[in-house]
Amino acid sequence: MPLLPYLEANRIEAGCDEVGRGCLAGPVVAAAVILPSDYQNSWINDSKKLSKKQRIDLVSEIKSNAISWKIAEASVEEIDQINILNASFLAMTRAVKGLQVFPEHLLIDGNRFKSDLTIPYTCVIKGDGKYASIAAASILAKVFRDELMEKLAIDFPHYAWERNAGYPTLAHRAGIENHGDCIWHRKSFKLLKDQLDLEF
Repeated sequence: MPLLPYLEANRIEAGCDEVGRGCLAGPVVAAAVILPSDYQNSWINDSKKLSKKQRIDLVSEIKSNAISWKIAEASVEEIDQINILNASFLAMTRAVKGLQVFPEHLLIDGNRFKSDLTIPYTCVIKGDGKYASIAAASILAKVFRDELMEKLAIDFPHYAWERNAGYPTLAHRAGIENHGDCIWHRKSFKLLKDQLDLEF
């Protein structure tokens, strides 16, 4: 069954989501997407429920059908300076500000949001499995971030980022233990198991 096309009819709504909050390395990436209110695609869903090929195939579909879309990020340095939650909000804010069409309302995946934007918003828990625009944003953000981490893995091959995208897998932690951390690691995070486990 297709996801919901909007929260309120006849209003320009932008769905927003972020990817990479739980990673030990790399930026946090967010996307904002405005879809036509009559747009339907039964394949668009929470990016975590789709295969890698499905997500990649949907990127061009979303970009070509969206009224407007934007991908933005907050850097590792910003994550370490303002913490990952605030960096996630910052990345989403940058994505919204980059839209070529000004939204009248934001649909935010999650239970809270903080921004200097004056646009009204609604937080939706597990929104990427409920609203098409949030799901579309999650797909764009995840594909962009996964591809970025695959590229970084070429120059930093010890951490298996091409497979784990920076998440705290055994291979990633083993790489940190054996080779130390690198410029792409979030120094404010607990990188090794002998440190306290990171709470997501």
